[in-house]
Amino acid sequence: MKSTDCAEIEDIPLALLREPLDWFFAEHFRHRQLCQMIDDVADASVHDPQRVARIVDFLRFDLPLHVIDEEEDLFPLLRRRALPEDELEQVLGVLSAEHKADVDQARQVRGLLEACLEERSAPGLDPAKQKTLRAFASQERHHLAMENAVILPIARLRLSVEDLHAMSRRLAARRGQYIEDAPA
Repeated sequence: MKSTDCAEIEDIPLALLREPLDWFFAEHFRHRQLCQMIDDVADASVHDPQRVARIVDFLRFDLPLHVIDEEEDLFPLLRRRALPEDELEQVLGVLSAEHKADVDQARQVRGLLEACLEERSAPGLDPAKQKTLRAFASQERHHLAMENAVILPIARLRLSVEDLHAMSRRLAARRGQYIEDAPA
């Protein structure tokens, strides 16, 4: 069994909200940590309630918030700013469809893990549960790779300072934070 030997998914310093594209990159790293944790749980033959509860919490709170950040802020801005030669609309369409599937799959994974917590059982002892967990982690990694390789680089090219500042304010507000207006 390959293990990261960590039951944590790193927090992102809230100050990074001032750099929203760096925030997204850091958030994608956290999602990769989640995927590794899911793989570890899928491989485990011993019940690990702390790790399972952390995954459940991430899927309940962090993942939906991240999807909202991208669907309501990043993707609409990119649709307005991208040039035709960026050929971004199809990629954004695929990623948006994957977001919908991710939310549904996350709900299924969460239910599976909540049952494991209740039963005090290790998902790694059940081949069907292992398959579900691994499929979710694999899809999530593929999705993150597309966003890091295509979306964030184009966003760095196309979004204006004003776009980024407005996005910073919206991301911060969603987290109960305030970012002051940019100096004129």
